[in-house]
Amino acid sequence: MIKTAIFIFILFTSYFVNAQTVTGSISSLAGQQLKFGSFNGLQSKNLDSMVVNASGNFSFKFNTDKPCIGYLITAENKPFFLILDKGENIQLAGESLAYKETVQVLKGAQNQAFSVYAAEHPRREQAMSAWGYLEKIYLFDSLFSIQKTPKKSIEDEVLRIKNEDKSFLANLDPKSYVAWYLPVRRLVSDVSTIAQYRTEEIPATIADFRKLDYTDERLYRSGLLKDAIESHFWLLENSGKSLDSVFIEMKVSIDAMIGYLNKDEKKLNEITDYLFDLLERHSLFQASEYLALKVLNEVSCTINSDLAKQLETYRAMKKGNIAPDFAFYPNTFFPADISKEKTKKLSDLKSPYTVMVFGASNCPRCQEEIPEIAKLYSKWKSQGVEVVFISLDEVPQEFTKFTLSLPFISSCDFKKWSSPIVESYYVFGTPTMFLLDNKREIILRPNSVKQMDAWVDWYLIQGNK
Repeated sequence: MIKTAIFIFILFTSYFVNAQTVTGSISSLAGQQLKFGSFNGLQSKNLDSMVVNASGNFSFKFNTDKPCIGYLITAENKPFFLILDKGENIQLAGESLAYKETVQVLKGAQNQAFSVYAAEHPRREQAMSAWGYLEKIYLFDSLFSIQKTPKKSIEDEVLRIKNEDKSFLANLDPKSYVAWYLPVRRLVSDVSTIAQYRTEEIPATIADFRKLDYTDERLYRSGLLKDAIESHFWLLENSGKSLDSVFIEMKVSIDAMIGYLNKDEKKLNEITDYLFDLLERHSLFQASEYLALKVLNEVSCTINSDLAKQLETYRAMKKGNIAPDFAFYPNTFFPADISKEKTKKLSDLKSPYTVMVFGASNCPRCQEEIPEIAKLYSKWKSQGVEVVFISLDEVPQEFTKFTLSLPFISSCDFKKWSSPIVESYYVFGTPTMFLLDNKREIILRPNSVKQMDAWVDWYLIQGNK
C-alpha cells in the first residue's frame, strides 16, 4: 500500500517537474473563460480551461512526448496558436488574443520564431503579389515592355523577398518543430494567392503537397491536416486546367497520398473517409470513385466496416452497372396511376427512367429534399422519369406520416440499414439517389435534387426540342 502511494506520488511529481507552462497577461481577457487545447488528426481536443483573473493573467501546464500545435481560445472563437514542445515554456503579454499583432511572445524560442514569421510572411506575400502584377505589365504591355531598368529592378526585388523568406527558415534549428511546421504552414496558407496571382508556381506547389507524408506525426498533431487536404485538392480544382486534366491530376495526388497512408491503418481510415466526403461535397465524382476503387482494390490495410461499405458503393453501384431488381415491400404506397397488382417489383415499372431515392423521415436533408422531389414530380413524370422512395424508417407511424402526401411510390420494411434493398444498393447515407434507365443501368448518381432536376432540363426537355 505504501509502495503504491509512493509510486503514484513519484508519477504525479514527475509530471509537474517535466511539465511546461503557458503563461500570459492579456488585459482584454480579464474575467473570461479561456480554453487550452491541441490537435489529434482531424480533431481538436480540449486540454484545460480556466477563468482568467481580474488582471488578465492565466497559466496552463502541458506535458507532451511529441511536439505539436496547441491553441488558446476564448468565447470569440478566434484561436491563438502555439508550439508545444519539451523545454518550451511560453510567456505571452499583450492586449487581445484575437488580434495577434497586439501579442508579444516574451518567452519560448520556437514560439518567438513562429510569431515573427507569422507577422512577416503575409507582408512578403502581399509585396510579392504586387510586384508580380507590375512585372506582368512590364513584360507584356507595349507601353512598358521597352523599359528594361524597372523590369530588372522588379525582378531583383522579387528575388530579394524570396531569399529573405528562405533565409529566415534556413536559420532555424533544423531539428526543431518550428523548422518543420512553418514551411508546411506556408504551403497551405499561400494556396489562394498562388492560384490567383502566381499561377506559374502551381505545378511546384502541387508537387510539394504530394510530398507530404500523411502518416507523419508532426503533421497529424499540427492542426494543418484538414487544411492540407482541402488546400491540395482546391488548388487542383482551381488550377485553370480542363476538368478531364483536373481529374487526371487528382488521381496522381490520390496515388501519392495512399502510398504513404498504406502503412498506417488508423490514419488511412480517418483521412480516406474525410477525403472521400470532401470530393463528394464538391461533386468531384470521378475522383471519389477512383479513391474508392483504389482503396478497395490496392490497399493492404484493413478498412473499417462503415468506410468499406461507403467505398463499396462505387465498385458495386458505379455508372454503367446494372442496379439490382427487387420486390416491393408489403408496406408500399402506390400512386393512383400505378397498379399495385401489376407492380410487384422494380422491373415491372415501364417508365424510361427511374430515380431511386433512399431516405428517412428523421434525416434533416431528406426533410428538405423529398418534398422538393414531390414538387418536381409532375414535371419529371411528364418526361418519363418515375420516382421510387425507399424509406429507412423504423416506426410505421413515422413512415406513414412522412410519405402519405408523396405522389410517387414509397416503400419500407422498417429494418433501417438492415433492409435487403438498402444493403443490395450499398447505401451508407441518406439521402442517396440513383438514376436508372429502363434496363436498370445506372446512368447518374445525383448528389442533390438540383442536380437531378438539371439533368431533366438538359437531357430530356432541351434534348427533345
